[in-house]
Amino acid sequence: MTWIREDSFLEKLWRNPKARYSLGILLVVIAVGIAGPWLAPHDPTQPFYEDLLTGPSAEHMLGTDSIGRDVLSRLLHGARVTLMVAVMAVSITFITGTFIGVTSGFVGGIVDQVLMRIMDILLAIPNIIMAMAIVAILGPSLTNAMIAVGIAGIPKYARLTRGATLSVKSSGYVEASRAVGTSHSRILLFQIMPNIMSPLLVYTTLQIGIAILDTAALSFIGLGAQPPTPEWGTMLSEGKEYIHDAWWLATFPGISITIVVFTVNILGDALRDIFDPKSA
Repeated sequence: MTWIREDSFLEKLWRNPKARYSLGILLVVIAVGIAGPWLAPHDPTQPFYEDLLTGPSAEHMLGTDSIGRDVLSRLLHGARVTLMVAVMAVSITFITGTFIGVTSGFVGGIVDQVLMRIMDILLAIPNIIMAMAIVAILGPSLTNAMIAVGIAGIPKYARLTRGATLSVKSSGYVEASRAVGTSHSRILLFQIMPNIMSPLLVYTTLQIGIAILDTAALSFIGLGAQPPTPEWGTMLSEGKEYIHDAWWLATFPGISITIVVFTVNILGDALRDIFDPKSA
């Protein structure tokens, strides 16, 4: 008899070109975010009054802003802030959305109906509008923007988790476990949870890109990070006033956001192809 070894997840990930390249770019961005304070040539809040709105040069590789702060230094520090806020927001979405979705799908009955009707109502509100409303209540700050973006993503996540839970719950092996008297907690922890992680991992990856965009949008309109915090959305907002005279102020943060969001979306597509080859 010939045994065929199934490839591990990491092997599948490495063999997928989209996953390999997007993960490589993302790891570089994460490394830059971590090492940003040491890589930055200047303090991100230090003004150089003799170099106001100067273009890219040897001293300031990406130019300076309206009060003389080095754009490269702010961009490097902003990578850490932007990524950290996005990850924390998605963590709020993941934990809360998974709990609501699994509870709704596994318990069923009136609990399912009540929770899903609430989610349906919230789904009628666009994410960014809901986030703006939450920040308007809590007050403009980076922390409140993070909380708002995390809460705004919960309804879709809960819906996805509920659907995956119902699918696994009705499978033959779960029914067999029930027939032999396996407890509800064991079924939930060892059969349902592991088998709903694949679609959740894909959606979580995509949600990081959405969180980056939403957080940047809140900062752009003054509801997120407040000056002088070096956050990419805030840098975009500050740069829009000088888009004709100092193109570098908005261009480099905009390119950074685009690259990260595009890379995360490509990685999400690659993970979907790995977990569900039929969709490729």
